[in-house]
Amino acid sequence: MSAETAWEQCLEIIQDNISYQKYKSWFEPIQPIKLENNTLTIQVPSQFWYEWLEEHYYSMLRSTLAKVLGDEGKLEYSVVLEKSNNESDTRSVRLPQRPMPPSKEQDLDGYADYSPGKIENPFVIPGIRKTKIDSNLNNSYVFDRYIEGDCNRLARSAAMAIAENPGSNSFNPFFIYGGTGLGKTHLIQSIGNKIKQEHGNEIAVMYISSEGFTNEFVQAIRNNRASEFTMFYRQIDVLIVDDIQFFSGKEKTQEEFFHIFNALHQDGKQLILSSDRAPREISDIEERLISRFSWGLSADLQMPEYETRYAILERKASDNGIELSHDILEFIAHNFKSNVRDLEGAIIKLLAHASLQHVDELDLKMAKRVLKDMVKESNTQISIESIQNYVCDYFGIDTNKVREKTRKQEIVEARQIAMYLAKQFTDSSLKTIGLHFGGRDHSTVIHAISTVEERMQTSNKHKRIVDELHQKIEVASL
Repeated sequence: MSAETAWEQCLEIIQDNISYQKYKSWFEPIQPIKLENNTLTIQVPSQFWYEWLEEHYYSMLRSTLAKVLGDEGKLEYSVVLEKSNNESDTRSVRLPQRPMPPSKEQDLDGYADYSPGKIENPFVIPGIRKTKIDSNLNNSYVFDRYIEGDCNRLARSAAMAIAENPGSNSFNPFFIYGGTGLGKTHLIQSIGNKIKQEHGNEIAVMYISSEGFTNEFVQAIRNNRASEFTMFYRQIDVLIVDDIQFFSGKEKTQEEFFHIFNALHQDGKQLILSSDRAPREISDIEERLISRFSWGLSADLQMPEYETRYAILERKASDNGIELSHDILEFIAHNFKSNVRDLEGAIIKLLAHASLQHVDELDLKMAKRVLKDMVKESNTQISIESIQNYVCDYFGIDTNKVREKTRKQEIVEARQIAMYLAKQFTDSSLKTIGLHFGGRDHSTVIHAISTVEERMQTSNKHKRIVDELHQKIEVASL
């Protein structure tokens, strides 16, 4: 391989990791000089140029060189020095084999504390040596503890197939979606744990929430480490991102994730994503990302049916060392229908009561008394989605319309009333309500609530509409 060819290959990698302007400014003027004994020599225009590259692009150059020349590849600079008589002289400065030099941002902001994946140094130079990555996985989330039913059979089967053959299947990306407490996190982490069990550290697995990813990206920008952040995530063989809907409205994060997604997908790495809604229903997400989310398999999780709820309760009771009769299990399974988390809560409350009251054996009468408040809450629970459905049915419009950006008067009115009623009937925060209406922020929700309250005071017609919807939802919750 010639020096020109080697440097061209390096530039192709570098271009993918920095902005076009930075590439034009700092890398395009560099000239390859020679390639000898696996050492590439490049010429830079000045001593300052060399120092800037060393300070800001050290790890990227090291990792890039490793990919092109192998782990033993080295870099030398031929630095042009200006003499006083305007003549030029050159000398070679060998790239020191040293740890990442600390920057001012590191000293001031405690950069060592920032570590994607909780590893000691997340930006250990990729390609030079295999980095041991803490996958952030919960070891209790495994397939053996995930109860299969009609509500999740497709998703679980696909997850098992991915765990057995990550990256080399047609389910890439694997996008799983469903409401709160239906087991999305358990299932996607089960994939990661299965892969780790089978392959150990040979396959780098990373689980992270969308919020965690965003926070790390912001921190990387603040510390001038954005390119290294990107390079770290491009090392991952199986990337699992939870609650992807929270990328909504975060343009810079979406752009960064788009490039990481592309790089991993092109390299045959496995991507696993979760959301509380289907890809096309996530608002304020770039169309190019939505399109990529749909490349592989999208599978939804439904509310568990009675048989699945009963099996989950048996497993949870066994895991917690509590014996429950068929009557008690049946009572809980019939009365807690919304999600798995409520089932777990019921078991935990019974366990706490038995422990505190020194009860050796729980009977149905006692279980009904202990869980009375929870049963009432479960039966009367109204979701934001159901409120949207009631309001949209009343106005005769498609439910999806209130999540879109349209400013049609009838849709705006329905959206504002739905937001108002969501605040009345749920404990959801303003931020959460906004997310259910197309990713709108809390200030929009506040404005909607104020608008509805004002109209109710000034318009009898408007007050009648809201009162009728309020009564309808209230009756449905009984």
